[in-house]
Amino acid sequence: MSIIAISEAKKQAQGAVTVAGFVHNLRLKKELAFVDLRDASGIMQLVFEAALAPAAFAVAENLNIESYLEVTGELKEKPAKKGQEEAPKDYELSVSEATLVTKSAEQLPIPVMQKIENEASLDLRLDYRWLDLRKPEHRLVFQVWTQLEVGCRDYFLDNNFLQIYTPCFMNTSSETGAEVFEVKYFDRKAYLSQSPQFYKQMAMAAGMEKVFMVGTVFRAEASFTTRHVTEFTGWDFEIANISSHEDIMAAEEKMLIAGFERLQAANLPIEIELPSAPFPRWSLKLAKEKLAAIGVKSEKDHDVSPEEEREISRLAKEETGCDFLFLTDWPVEARPFYHMRHEDDNNLTKSFDLLYRGVEITTGAQREHRIEVLEKQAIEKGMNLEELHDYLDFFRFGCPAHGGVGIGPARIIMKLLDLASIKEACFLPRDVKRLNP
Repeated sequence: MSIIAISEAKKQAQGAVTVAGFVHNLRLKKELAFVDLRDASGIMQLVFEAALAPAAFAVAENLNIESYLEVTGELKEKPAKKGQEEAPKDYELSVSEATLVTKSAEQLPIPVMQKIENEASLDLRLDYRWLDLRKPEHRLVFQVWTQLEVGCRDYFLDNNFLQIYTPCFMNTSSETGAEVFEVKYFDRKAYLSQSPQFYKQMAMAAGMEKVFMVGTVFRAEASFTTRHVTEFTGWDFEIANISSHEDIMAAEEKMLIAGFERLQAANLPIEIELPSAPFPRWSLKLAKEKLAAIGVKSEKDHDVSPEEEREISRLAKEETGCDFLFLTDWPVEARPFYHMRHEDDNNLTKSFDLLYRGVEITTGAQREHRIEVLEKQAIEKGMNLEELHDYLDFFRFGCPAHGGVGIGPARIIMKLLDLASIKEACFLPRDVKRLNP
């Protein structure tokens, strides 16, 4: 008999079924054993009776918590507890056959059954991530992520975007900073990509007009914060024939709303506050003025600290009711050479960050597509034009006006689920010290 999910078995409600999963809880009596079996869809009580199925009962006597078990039996309606007679019907399985697929060690390195507030430290949980993710509360992270990404992907497909896949090895760094991982590439140096930026722009020069991608991004930042990792998944898109960075912000709004709508429709056990367009837009200058008015000091005129991001988001929520806020018009000092500058103020770029509940989740901009301006701005930033030769060539033979964004979905998930660290939103996080498992 084929294995079916526990949730499907409960829907079937009667007859014989085979299910498999981890031993969530175990209660042994002289001639009777009760086992709570857990799979990805739910938990079902198994009943082993020595008189009816002695071989199966012998298997139950040999179990440890978190052993993996396959059982066949007859579904029965579970007796209602006193005072819960009106509750929805539940079902248990009277076991006739049992196979111990793998027996767990008697002592678990981290608790799997205990309530969330009693769990191990994050570092220890990450050491045993495969056990940590057996908790439904932790697996919820990836259920939420999946539904959010499906909704965003649907937006791209409905609006004629093409998906591209860009390389992680580059012959030069993709940003102006030094926070890159250098690797030996046969007889020369290569760098792990900080961003697919250059290749998204190549797609614009290729006439692809609208592209999106999901890929790995590497940042060699010696950061020990709750929102930084050295390797993460990025969502990116790029659009041609735009009139300004406003077009990019409008596209991102629609994409995120589609993602949140899909997430809400999935009926997962989380509270979803659906955003609506347009998201509020504050210039960086205006945001700094608002912060100064409430006594929040600014460390840098051309950047915002984590504290400033939190306070700006709090103010925006109070004033607009929205969890999202676009911070626009960043100064040249804070942005890469390829960001387009305002015609009426060459010290400001047509760029933005998107904040969500106090943390930056997006950087975006209209890109500079004019080769002579790009070269000038690269020189101003101290870039080596020869090292940028391949990138600059994208713009020598005609290129449309374009722009796009890079998004950190793990930060969205972190704030959606109110996680203490972005590492909890990553399947296997990598940071300055962690390279295992």
